[in-house]
Amino acid sequence: MKLTTGIGGWPGDAPGQAQEAEANGFDMVSCGEIAHDSILTMALAGSQTKKIELMTSVTIAFPRSPMVLAMEAWDIQQLSAGRFNIGLGSQVKGHNERRFGGSWSAAAPRMKEYIQMMKAIWDTWQDGKTADFIGKEYRYTLMTPNFNPGPIEFPRPKIFLAVVGPAMARVAGEVADGILPHGGIMTDRYMRETMLPNIKIGLERSGRTWADIDIGLSGYLALGDSDEEIATSLDKYREPLSFYGSTRSYHHVLRMHDLEDLGLRLHKLSLDGRWQEMRDIITEDDLLKLTETCSYDDFPEFVQQKREYASHMGFGMPTKNEAQKERAKEIMTKLQAVKTTGVPSGMEL
Repeated sequence: MKLTTGIGGWPGDAPGQAQEAEANGFDMVSCGEIAHDSILTMALAGSQTKKIELMTSVTIAFPRSPMVLAMEAWDIQQLSAGRFNIGLGSQVKGHNERRFGGSWSAAAPRMKEYIQMMKAIWDTWQDGKTADFIGKEYRYTLMTPNFNPGPIEFPRPKIFLAVVGPAMARVAGEVADGILPHGGIMTDRYMRETMLPNIKIGLERSGRTWADIDIGLSGYLALGDSDEEIATSLDKYREPLSFYGSTRSYHHVLRMHDLEDLGLRLHKLSLDGRWQEMRDIITEDDLLKLTETCSYDDFPEFVQQKREYASHMGFGMPTKNEAQKERAKEIMTKLQAVKTTGVPSGMEL
């Protein structure tokens, strides 16, 4: 099992954060794209590290052309000697139109074309194939020698796709190299009953198997060494749940857990700007409907038995003193030794 830790903030801090993660034994660093550019962050992180993998989680795709991201990913892959993975996300209509000043169309078919075009570009650069991709949203029919960087001596960057809906899960199974389940609103039940079956459909459409795709560990999970620590961990889910639960496009997840009414209340409070009240109305019973709990001692076995589909996962434990650092290292080592099948239970191909 590969373990990931996040880096972020001002891009100038990325090299030091990535070096620290590498020294602490993590397999991968990831960065989001909230207030800073994910591509710049990963380029800087890659320039000052030797072996740790790099992942954007995620880069917002539609405000950029596929050519722009194909070029940036190619450059970082060469810079990092083959350690770069690009995670793509669509964002929602409002942000694409009103924050990025861009356009919007049906996200899943557009993302499929986006990934296909990126791969077609790399086919030209690596193998000399003709520029001949024509889709409804994107077209790539021109590549002259001046604009062709040429091949690299490393595997092509893997394209991971953030998923939260069935259509995007099918696209990911069909054309992506990896899956980034939306951690803010993804539960184990929703992952198993909606996401994984639709990923399977996509794999079948493209004639691929589970071995052709890497899936990130998903599901609300509260961890700790004691009941008090688990309760504290559980409480931290109020923040993402209040934010994502207020967005109506995510209410189908809450509906599965009989919490649609909570989502409607959160949505109304968000329209009124009553942000603190959103967090406060979420009860412990609400959280427990969505969240599994586990001790750190049982965590490696939990991952092996209940996240059998996953190949990588985020990891974090308190490291404020030497005892905590040793404890974190112990659990990290055990988790990295976990071998999963990569195949969701009951969904063999």
